[in-house]
Amino acid sequence: MRIAQVAPLFESVPPHTYGGTERIVSYLTEELVHQGHDVTLFASGDSVTRAKLIAAHDRSLRLDDRCMDRLAHQVIQLEQVFRHAKDFDIIHFHIDYFHFPLSRRERVRHVTTLHGRLDIPDLVPLYREFPEMPVVSISEAQREPLPHINWQATVYHGLPEDLYSFREEPGQYLAFLGRISPEKRVDRAIEIAKRVGIPLKIGAKVDSTDRDYFEGYIRPLLDDRMIEFLGEVGGKVKDDLIRNAYCLLFPIDWPEPFGLVMIEAMACGTPVIAYRRGSVPEVMREGETGFIVDGLEDAVQAVLRVENLTRSKCRKVFEENFLASRMAQDYLRVYERLTRQEIPLAAEGVPLGRADSIQ
Repeated sequence: MRIAQVAPLFESVPPHTYGGTERIVSYLTEELVHQGHDVTLFASGDSVTRAKLIAAHDRSLRLDDRCMDRLAHQVIQLEQVFRHAKDFDIIHFHIDYFHFPLSRRERVRHVTTLHGRLDIPDLVPLYREFPEMPVVSISEAQREPLPHINWQATVYHGLPEDLYSFREEPGQYLAFLGRISPEKRVDRAIEIAKRVGIPLKIGAKVDSTDRDYFEGYIRPLLDDRMIEFLGEVGGKVKDDLIRNAYCLLFPIDWPEPFGLVMIEAMACGTPVIAYRRGSVPEVMREGETGFIVDGLEDAVQAVLRVENLTRSKCRKVFEENFLASRMAQDYLRVYERLTRQEIPLAAEGVPLGRADSIQ
């Protein structure tokens, strides 16, 4: 198939450090190329891919101090996509709803994976206006705020099989990986580590919007010899952080759409202690890849039970459920189904046929 992948411009594909959506776009793109498809990637110019790359800007917007108006580059990207639209059998968007008005008017075959949270009141009138837009969820839990929009499938994320290094023996510290923000609750991770008396290593990005929260609330909690803050990590440093951990803490306090770090930990054989929010019960396998908890004391007790888990079982669950090859096959089924359907007229407001979830 001739497939376009449209990535956000905020990070490169793949990102150098933090960046879940761009990372998944990269894994999907490279796997589709590997399977023999003709893929074009619309992304920042510092992206690395075997697909044809069309760049709206020479580097990722987050890392470009020269960029004063990010929206300008996003508009350029949309113009590039629709200039080439007739070259593709399908266009796969990963940029939320930004393209909806153009996709409606150009009448091209397309699908959008929604990577973020959907429990936002402003999205209700948006999807009421664009009911025909075909979308894919990354978990069943993600759909709950908008159950009646034009869902085509649920496709869980996947990773390349050899991306992370498996370690048979547990390490001597706890790990936290992600963003420093109120909903990620690194403060809970710190408290859990203190309660169980095990050192904690934190690999986390601090966005400008969360800087005050970090400085005012989190930084004082780091003044403890058991807590090591590594900052934003990627590549081998990230691999080492996860695989050498005793377990990974995922104490979230928000409706997590997927939680990529959970399957990254599984790939390393590292068990996960995760709070029961959002997609966690779908992604985790209780008592095999870790434990799902409902509060601080529950989390403390779960850490003490990690010694009863088998790290090879974590890796096996990853290989059976969360490989990039499986993810690509799931998306190909969506693409093929959509290419066989008529494109609805916007004025009719007729949605494309919904389909059962792919899991």
